[in-house]
Amino acid sequence: MFSIGEFAVLGRLSVRMLRHYDAIGLLRPARVDEFSGYRFYSATQLSRLNRIFALKDLGFSLEQVRGILDDQVGPAELRGMLRLRRAELEERVSADRARLARVEARLRLIESEGLMAVEEVVLKDVPGTRVAQMSAPIGGWGHEHIGPVLGPLFEELCARIERSGTRFAGPAVAHYLTNEAGEGSTVFAAIPVPAGTPASPDFEVTELPALPLAATVIHRGAVSEMEPAFQALGAWVEENGYRATGAPREVNLEVPADRDAWVTEIQLPVVRA
Repeated sequence: MFSIGEFAVLGRLSVRMLRHYDAIGLLRPARVDEFSGYRFYSATQLSRLNRIFALKDLGFSLEQVRGILDDQVGPAELRGMLRLRRAELEERVSADRARLARVEARLRLIESEGLMAVEEVVLKDVPGTRVAQMSAPIGGWGHEHIGPVLGPLFEELCARIERSGTRFAGPAVAHYLTNEAGEGSTVFAAIPVPAGTPASPDFEVTELPALPLAATVIHRGAVSEMEPAFQALGAWVEENGYRATGAPREVNLEVPADRDAWVTEIQLPVVRA
């Protein structure tokens, strides 16, 4: 048997916390001296203490911990519960990291306002081209909505095109369809294919229309960091007497393994205002 102080050292917690656990019925002493009132603990109780710590660290309240332990949950079931809660916490941490990345990107965007030279915007006509494409709905215009959809969509499209034996005829293009309210948006992953490529059951084959006039800009870096280029392009269009006539296109000119080295051309269809 160990005194409460000795057991506190072994269990790596305070005497005050052990007294609290005793008061709420979570971890009672193995024996209490009837004359002195001193509490004594057994080394076998460290097993229950380990479970208390694990459940607490995974976000369970002390009342929930007591219920779980008093129900005499077996090791296998307890491991399953802990793995499930661990997965929930990992998902929350991942979401928090993604949120932090978006905040940092927004700060960089604010810091870069007005730094992009207008000479970088080029007006040109974009010819139409035959493409194989697949589409999927997106819940918003931020990269957190588009990225998780568009990346897998392009991977699946490339795999289907390769299986069909069709040849790639140009850089991949992402384009969008949305209604006037800006809701119900759809993203298209498109890859140019040779003229005359027949229809396929695995993907849509269609003509991507020409853009008679497009304001374009080159973005160098990850596609998740394109917001400054989009905003600078929008400012240039307005300042130079144009207006947009549709959603932008993104042409992946260079896609090396290092995503920070990607080169993307943003094409915004415009007319004179």
